[in-house]
Amino acid sequence: MGRRWRDGQGALLVEAGHGAGSVRVPLEIAGSYRARTKGLLGRDSLEGAILLSPANSVHTLRMRMPIDVAYLDRRFVVVSVRTMRAGRIGLPRLRSRHVLEAEAGAMAEWGVKAGVQVTVVEG
Repeated sequence: MGRRWRDGQGALLVEAGHGAGSVRVPLEIAGSYRARTKGLLGRDSLEGAILLSPANSVHTLRMRMPIDVAYLDRRFVVVSVRTMRAGRIGLPRLRSRHVLEAEAGAMAEWGVKAGVQVTVVEG
């Protein structure tokens, strides 16, 4: 069984590839059931990203903004990235164990795409 994440703050490190270092993004960690179900509901914006763990699907019902969603496997390799408009229900990704959410367009800016390794740092 995988690690249990605690609710809190941290950072997301996105490997830039080709020896270019990594991008550091502010991160909220939602590890409890309550924090995962609340997610980005009721927010107009988000600085950085939020990690939902464990999770393999999301919805944007009652959200105020479109979001980027990255599905991660158990080793934090990106399985796929989707942009979802408000009011949508996403299909579960079978290999996904964690989900990253951010404002629409942010994932491309950070270099988050299928096959990319990300690292979560707590604190």
